[in-house]
Amino acid sequence: MSDQRDPAPYDALLLLSFGGPEGPDDVVPFLENVTRGRGIPKERLKEVGQHYFLFGGVSPINDQNRALLDALRKDFAEHGLDLPVHWGNRNWAPYLTDTLREMVAAGHRRIAVLATSAYASYSGCRQYRENLADALATLEAEGLELPRVDKLRHYFNHPGFVRPMIDGVLQSLADLPEDVRAGAHLAFTTHSIPTSSADTSGPADEGGAYVREHLDVARLIADAVRDETGTAHPWQLVYQSRSGAPHIPWLEPDICDHLEELHASGVPAAVMVPIGFVSDHMEVLYDLDTEATAKAAELGLQVRRSATVGADPRFAAAVRDLVLERAASERGVNAERCALGSLGASHDLCPVGCCPARAPKPAAAGADSPYASRTP
Repeated sequence: MSDQRDPAPYDALLLLSFGGPEGPDDVVPFLENVTRGRGIPKERLKEVGQHYFLFGGVSPINDQNRALLDALRKDFAEHGLDLPVHWGNRNWAPYLTDTLREMVAAGHRRIAVLATSAYASYSGCRQYRENLADALATLEAEGLELPRVDKLRHYFNHPGFVRPMIDGVLQSLADLPEDVRAGAHLAFTTHSIPTSSADTSGPADEGGAYVREHLDVARLIADAVRDETGTAHPWQLVYQSRSGAPHIPWLEPDICDHLEELHASGVPAAVMVPIGFVSDHMEVLYDLDTEATAKAAELGLQVRRSATVGADPRFAAAVRDLVLERAASERGVNAERCALGSLGASHDLCPVGCCPARAPKPAAAGADSPYASRTP
């Protein structure tokens, strides 16, 4: 990782996340924020909210973000990086617009943004950029001086993101009974998205980045596990957390269907590896730890779920590396761009047409941003 300690031109880092309810009374208003504009009745939202009510109406994502904030601040301080770290959410407090307003009041004018989504897709990248544009438009309407916001590149193949997941798989395999360990299958999971979104993810002249990036990470982890254990575990990329209308094609197979297929084919055990998620938020705690684990128990299939990256110090160090790498690039200095696998380091600036929106909408921090030429 970079030995440089100069974050210029950046004067702050913004951790940008999805957000989640922190009590039973928050659940429906939170879901209304998430689904705004889709016309979903409140009664249906209450049904969807049952996943949250099982956990006291509290999503773990906010505490996970607080832990990551602490890890980032600790890592920055220990390595002499003088860069304040702030936190804003898309769908719950602290809201992105409020955080940006506070950052402007504190004098920040050039902000690096880390989104808690590692891969290319509309919902995992461009929608965050749209949220940034919405927030900047609000500040502009209030007469505030706009900061420039630069979203850090996708980090799915950064060693500080991949290595903790490798260790998580090794630990999960070690936790399986010895008589089924060697035959365990690795089920790499990520959030399902509409196939149309998957096909158009990434730069417009390429497409398919969402699946391609996940496959590369899965292969990296499986190869490392083979090298370190001497066992080549079979693996597959599968999906979870589908939420769309039944008539719209989404990525498959679903994790529960996959577990049934494994059991039917005589596989004795499986490790579910949530490579698509930065932390143990609701899609991990419910869809994997609750629903999929219950399916495995019903089948009599031994199953373990490996850890997400969360606030691992190696991930915090990777974020520091991403900030310093981008800062050097903005200053016109060449910097090492750490990336494992076959795809290399992704672009800094999202090109025009990258991960296209469902409907045209302004997006910040990209080549097509309406704010790029008017800010510091």
